[in-house]
Amino acid sequence: MRKEYAHKRDGLIISKLLDMPWFFITTICVISFVGFMALYSAAKGNIDPWALAQMQKFFVGFVLMIMVGVTNIRFWFSVSYLAYLGGIALLLAVMFFGVEGGLGAQRWLKIGGFAFQPSEIMKIVLVMALARYFHNVHHTNIKRLWVVFVPILLIVTTAFLVFKQPNLGTALIIMIVGASVMLMAGVGWKKFAVAALVVLAFVPVVWGHMHDYQKKRVEIFLNPQSDPLGAGYNIIQSKIAIGSGGFFGKGFLNGTQSQLSFVPEKQTDFIFSIIAEEFGFVGSMAVILVYLMLIISGMHIAIKTKSLFAKLMAYGVVSIIFVHVFVNIGMVSGILPVVGVPLPLISYGGSSIISVLVGFGFVINAHVYRQVQIPQI
Repeated sequence: MRKEYAHKRDGLIISKLLDMPWFFITTICVISFVGFMALYSAAKGNIDPWALAQMQKFFVGFVLMIMVGVTNIRFWFSVSYLAYLGGIALLLAVMFFGVEGGLGAQRWLKIGGFAFQPSEIMKIVLVMALARYFHNVHHTNIKRLWVVFVPILLIVTTAFLVFKQPNLGTALIIMIVGASVMLMAGVGWKKFAVAALVVLAFVPVVWGHMHDYQKKRVEIFLNPQSDPLGAGYNIIQSKIAIGSGGFFGKGFLNGTQSQLSFVPEKQTDFIFSIIAEEFGFVGSMAVILVYLMLIISGMHIAIKTKSLFAKLMAYGVVSIIFVHVFVNIGMVSGILPVVGVPLPLISYGGSSIISVLVGFGFVINAHVYRQVQIPQI
C-alpha cells in the first residue's frame, strides 16, 4: 500500500511539472539571463560581486517558484490572511528592529547573516489577501460601497507602514497594485475616481511628511540641471548612457558610462542604462518586448483559470511586474522621478528577485490548478 501511494504521489507531482506553463517559465529564464549578463558587465567583466550572487539567489527563488506552483491552490487560499498578518508583523518589526541602509532608510530585517526587505514580500501577500477577500464577495454585492472598506484598509495599512520606513516608491506601487486588483475584481471605476480625488486632497499632507531627499527627487525630475553634480547626477548620467548607445549600442562590455563608473547604482536601479548603452535601441526594445511577452503570457493564464482567487492572484502578480518595469524604465530615462524601484529579474537584489519568483509561482499555480473551483466561504 505504501509503495502504491508513493507511486501515485510521485506520478501526480510529475504530471503537475509537465503541465506547467513552460513558455512563461522560459521567458522568466531569458530575462534573468539578461540580468546576469548586465551584472557581469556592471562589474567590468567579472562574475563577482554581483552576477554570481544573483545566480545563486535566482536558483533559490526558482526552486521556491516551482514549489509554490505545484502546491495545492486550496492551501494558498486557506493561509492568505495569515500570510498577510505575518507580513504586517514583519513591517512592524522593521520599525523597531530594522537595519538602516542608504539615506538613513530603515527597510531591512537581518536574521543571522541574511538581510531582506519585508516590503518586497508584502506586495505578494497583499495580493493574496485581496484575492481571497474578493473571492468570497458575491457578484451581486461587488458594486456596493461597503465592499471596498476592508480592501482599502488592507492597502492603506500596508502602504502607510512601508511609507514610514521611508520607502515612498514601494508604498505608491502597493497602492497602484491594490487598486488594480480591486478593479479586476469588478469594483466600479467611479469609486476609483472618488478615491483619486481623496488622494489628491492629501498630497499637501504627504509632501509635508516627505524627507528632504524625496522632495529633492521630485525637484530634480522637473529640472535635473538644477543640481547636476548632486541630486541630479544619477539621472543625467543615465540619460547620457542611454543616448550614447544609439541604435545598435557600443557592444557588450564597451559602454563607457558604465565601465568608467559614471552611472551610480548601475547594478540596481539604473541597470537598464547599461543595457541601453551596450545594446542600443534595438537591445532595449528587445528586453521590453520579452517583458511584454511575459506580461501577456501571465494575463492569458489569468483569463483561462476558473477560480476567482487564482485569477486575481495571477492578475495581481502581473500588475506588480508591469508597474515595476514601467516605473524603472521611465525613471532611468528621465520620464518619471527617481523612486528607487528595481527592474524585475535584472536589478541586483536578493529580496527583489526571490519575491518576484515566488510571485511567479502563484501565476504558475493558477495555470496548474486552472480547472479547480474553490467554493465561497
